[in-house]
Amino acid sequence: MPPQFDSVIFDLDGTLWDATQAITQAFEAARSSVDYVENEVTLAQVQAVTGQPYETVYERLFPTLPADKFEEYRALCARQELAAAEQQGGTLYPDLEATLQYLKEQGYRLFIVSNCQVGYVEAFFANSQLGHYFEGHQCFGTKKLPKADNIREVVAQYGLRAPVYVGDTRGDLAASQGAGVPFIFATYGFGQLDAQEAPVRINQPADLRRLL
Repeated sequence: MPPQFDSVIFDLDGTLWDATQAITQAFEAARSSVDYVENEVTLAQVQAVTGQPYETVYERLFPTLPADKFEEYRALCARQELAAAEQQGGTLYPDLEATLQYLKEQGYRLFIVSNCQVGYVEAFFANSQLGHYFEGHQCFGTKKLPKADNIREVVAQYGLRAPVYVGDTRGDLAASQGAGVPFIFATYGFGQLDAQEAPVRINQPADLRRLL
């Protein structure tokens, strides 16, 4: 990995933390509060859709949801999800804060681009107390744009000259390629990519110290 990067843009779920347990409980709480959703939501199902645009998440988790109830139920789930992310939170991956501190000390500017809803990154900051390491962030929920467009927007807004994106799914790889930004694969997350697809990879956040 070349040493000339000036900034690191991170995915959130599966890259910085794993909040799928809290999110599963949030979706189940939403389901139990209405009488028109039959299928239960499991942890495995949530993990399988983590990283996808949040509107797609609801479509895949609740395929039998009545069309006239979709927006109402999605809004209910969204409220439950934000509350769970802020209050219960997720598990930070090992040595995350020490790694962020190291990157800041080395002069890297840090950002987050995620496919989450509006407010989720802020909930992550509130729960983890790591917000001060990041200069900015963008998410799918802001303008309903693909992740590649959001990466490009952060690059342009903050005048980044040599960013790199760190993510854990095939969608993250595709977004990086679409934005013309190099990619580092977080193998510990929710996706699987072979070495030919993503040759630059980390097995834990601390591995960024040897790459950057």
